[in-house]
Amino acid sequence: MSENHFEETKQRLKGSIAPVITPFTEDDSLDLETLRELVNWHIDSGSHGISVTGTTGEPSSLTLEEREQVMATAISAVAGRVPFVPGTGSTNHQETLHLTKAAQEMGADAAMVIVPYYNKPSQHALFKHFKAVAEAVDIPLIVYNIPGRTGVNLEARTLARLNEDCPNIIGVKESNKDFEHVNRVLLNCGRDFLLFSGIELLCYPMLAIGGKGYISATANVLPGKVAEVYNAWEAGNVEEAMQLHYELMPLNDVLFRDTNPAPVKAALGMMGKIKPRLRLPMDVPSKSIQEEIRTVLNSYGLLNQVGSES
Repeated sequence: MSENHFEETKQRLKGSIAPVITPFTEDDSLDLETLRELVNWHIDSGSHGISVTGTTGEPSSLTLEEREQVMATAISAVAGRVPFVPGTGSTNHQETLHLTKAAQEMGADAAMVIVPYYNKPSQHALFKHFKAVAEAVDIPLIVYNIPGRTGVNLEARTLARLNEDCPNIIGVKESNKDFEHVNRVLLNCGRDFLLFSGIELLCYPMLAIGGKGYISATANVLPGKVAEVYNAWEAGNVEEAMQLHYELMPLNDVLFRDTNPAPVKAALGMMGKIKPRLRLPMDVPSKSIQEEIRTVLNSYGLLNQVGSES
């Protein structure tokens, strides 16, 4: 991939990149037709990009073959209308290589590679892992740092080394509540490094320090409104962006009353978008949490609509 193409990709990767859930049928098989419908709904609602098989897509509940099926279905539905950035990381190095190469072969605009979970690698080992993935493909990579899930934080200085050594590592999704760390990422990696928020309450604040957008689970439920936060900010309407940030906060809160994506899938089920199925060991939230979700969705008018977002 040429340097010019990398720069073009960096310019396109911005705003609300929706991390679409993986829908299942009642027998827990992949529901690929519903996935296509969700992708079209996101794009029609204003999402600036599409991602699948990240945390919200339950990748650890999918086989390698199923992950490739989900990626192939999604990129076909996207059809080049917005950037496509699938999650290709795994706790297993060889699986990560396999899936990232598959994403490249499918024509993905970039791949999002998570810090390996459960293993808790050292910073030195993380550097070797990501460098090996970067050298194995000719596709832009976004590193995905989510210490609450992985048990280890990818330190800013490690990310800076990767940015210096690997030209195709162009950004990071930071699901890190340590806002000091996030500031140091841009300080160490440079202001042109793509910073995306993976923490809902930091989507707006990260724009203020130079972030390029966010990959927010809440976009699954209210894609248009989540995208509008970025649109307002980009247009210079800071007060409007801030107002939308606070307007979304009750929804953000209730969608994380249980482990993601359980509340999101429950909400989409109530909205008639999917069958609210998760594969064990994940499951839908308790009845009490579901009632909280229903109450909040009602307050946004999301249970009175048919077909599309109000």
